[in-house]
Amino acid sequence: MKLFFSAAGLCLFLMSCKPTGDYKKFTNDPLLYSKTVKKLNDVVLGNNFPPMIASRNYVYANIAAYECIVAGDATYQTLSGQIKHMPSMPKPDTSKPIDYSLAALLSFTKVGNAVTFPEGSMMEYYNELKEKADSAGMPSDVLEHTIAFSDTIVATIMKWSKGDNYAATRGAERFTVKEEEGRWVPTPPMYATAIEPQWGKIRPMVLDSSSQFEIPRPPVFDVTNKNSTYYKALMEVKNVGDSLTEEQKHIADFWDDNPFKMNVSGHVMFATKKFSPPGHWLNIVGIAAKAAKADFNSTVGAFAITSIAFFDAFIRGWEEKYKSNYVRPETSISKYIDQEWRPYIQTPPFPSYVSGHATNSSAAAETMTSWFGDQLSFTDTSLLEFGIANREIKSFRAAAAEAAMSRLYGGIHYRFDNDEGLKVGKQVGELIVKRIQLKAK
Repeated sequence: MKLFFSAAGLCLFLMSCKPTGDYKKFTNDPLLYSKTVKKLNDVVLGNNFPPMIASRNYVYANIAAYECIVAGDATYQTLSGQIKHMPSMPKPDTSKPIDYSLAALLSFTKVGNAVTFPEGSMMEYYNELKEKADSAGMPSDVLEHTIAFSDTIVATIMKWSKGDNYAATRGAERFTVKEEEGRWVPTPPMYATAIEPQWGKIRPMVLDSSSQFEIPRPPVFDVTNKNSTYYKALMEVKNVGDSLTEEQKHIADFWDDNPFKMNVSGHVMFATKKFSPPGHWLNIVGIAAKAAKADFNSTVGAFAITSIAFFDAFIRGWEEKYKSNYVRPETSISKYIDQEWRPYIQTPPFPSYVSGHATNSSAAAETMTSWFGDQLSFTDTSLLEFGIANREIKSFRAAAAEAAMSRLYGGIHYRFDNDEGLKVGKQVGELIVKRIQLKAK
């Protein structure tokens, strides 16, 4: 009888113990990392972050996560030194048990929380991650040491981020609209002031400067000569916009990625939101990682290098936008050709040349191609939550070209905006692939 109760007691004790081996199924799930990036994406969407600021939110959070992976996987190498101004990362205490996947998730979330607003917007999810790890059987000492290591990475990344000139550009002189022919002016319906005219002064990650890679001067503004390069390009925008096919409309809608569209109906004005371009492309990273059956660490690496591409591409593109200060097609068409003409999608509030979407998409396509190869095809389901049908992605570069062309279909960019944006974006992406080696040799 005593033996029976002893055995029964042992069984009850074992049943009460947490299944300590199961927690790794939770923390090592690559889909969980993609879901975590999506959590930040939703905060960015909900709080109207302009796309270039969104790129900053994503890059520091993804780098923090990546450096946790590096600490626990010798096949990956730190970005410190590869990004010249990035400091050395804290080393973990190898005598203590640490779950590096959970550290990556926590670090992404905590940095994401620190670089977005409102304050604390990501902390509910942060606490949820800890609770789920505990419920999945993570021993308390592993959780404790994982959080402590993550916090050292977060503190280092946040201190580093404060040197990128972001704070300084918040109080910088505002952009002055020049009432000159061929210069950018605010467009309907919001007639909003120019967004982030100082973004070219932000410290790049990999570019040597915001003006690296020469961009040709845009065509001379000339609406008097119907044979001029400018006039022909302008009329192409109008003619294409006036005869859009359903497929072209779908492409324009799918890649619109307007984070804050102002809708006007009579005296009623209301805003609708979608992902910004970096948010859309980071969704694509997650979809591609799943299609490629990438493991957790490889998924984190893909997000990290692509977020670097977007960050630097925005800096290069924005430096050119406010250097050229080039007029949008909508302004010229409505002034010189057809006063009632409006583009299919809404013109964003910044100069036309070069296309930011073309530049950023092309840079991202290069980093993603380097990571996943050029044969990966998949269905992009990113816009379903906004009621926009899926598109088939044949390759990352094809997606970038389509994203660029969408701006012509949408009526917000000239073809030369897109073509030159694709070229310089490709150069930015190629430089990042050359200089940033995630996998140890």
